[in-house]
Amino acid sequence: MYLANERRYQEMSYARCGRSGVQLPKISLGLWQNFGGVTPYENAREMVLRSFDHGITHFDLANNYGPPPGSAEENFGRILKADLAAHRDELIISTKAGYLMWPGPYGEWGSRKYLLASLDQSLKRMGLDYVDIFYSHRVDPNTPLEETMGALDTAVRSGRALYVGISSYGPKKTREAAAILRELKTPFIIHQPSYSMLNRWVEDGLLDVLKDEGIGCIAFSPLAQGLLTTKYLNGVPERSRAALGGSFGKHMLSEQNLNNVRALNDLAQRRGQTLAQMAISWVLRQPAITTALIGASRWSQIEECISAIKSAPFTAEELAAIDKHASDGGLNIWAASSQSG
Repeated sequence: MYLANERRYQEMSYARCGRSGVQLPKISLGLWQNFGGVTPYENAREMVLRSFDHGITHFDLANNYGPPPGSAEENFGRILKADLAAHRDELIISTKAGYLMWPGPYGEWGSRKYLLASLDQSLKRMGLDYVDIFYSHRVDPNTPLEETMGALDTAVRSGRALYVGISSYGPKKTREAAAILRELKTPFIIHQPSYSMLNRWVEDGLLDVLKDEGIGCIAFSPLAQGLLTTKYLNGVPERSRAALGGSFGKHMLSEQNLNNVRALNDLAQRRGQTLAQMAISWVLRQPAITTALIGASRWSQIEECISAIKSAPFTAEELAAIDKHASDGGLNIWAASSQSG
């Protein structure tokens, strides 16, 4: 029987999400990879429960997380029912819809039909009456933004979500979405873009929009899918994302990227950090960033990341040295959505 760590809230720092009343842990756990039906359930359970024991209260999902799609939500629902049911009101649980989930014209993108049907399916898989945050996962260039935002509004008004967010929207579409949701009086509190030392597109206007609009920011892939660790410095390990393909393209392991990673690793060691810890600290240095969303395949990786919140602030000299190697590495595989707005 699971008993939560009584000292869990002494292990974590929290930050207010935009102008909302919600506080998020500085480290949030994403279930994009390694929590689906093809990975051992007990490993996923350990990562979730030990994360909660260390003050991680925010768990981020999407309808298509797995593989297979939907299985991460199903497994998370099992963990909730068996271990965390008594702690539901201590958790921020989010899910999203936007990518392909079922065949036919109503199984992806941003229509009202798809978003609300997907949310109902997600709630059923997780055994929940509501999620804390429901996201539009990507811009739909062929559906009016008013329709997509209207569906998010309905999710809140119907009691299926408490707050709403968007993911990978560019600055222009983010400002337009904020205006629509403000008019509807919908609690739009968060944006989820990719952001790392090798993927800095959010610094080109998006962070300024979020600050102006009072919207929080959860940065996903702060470790660049593992590239900003020591994992690939000596080749491609078996069972790594690069070896398995999918979201991690081989082009990401370019010699330029690896040279930058080696240099950044040297800088991290001088700071007394691992590269992963420095990468997270660097993302969190931005006042506009509420929380860093990490993924993991085992608990020790999460534990390493949590230590990043205790690191010393960066000096101006350190930031200047990092900037020499923190350059775009062609990692934004979500660029089609972000560049559309």
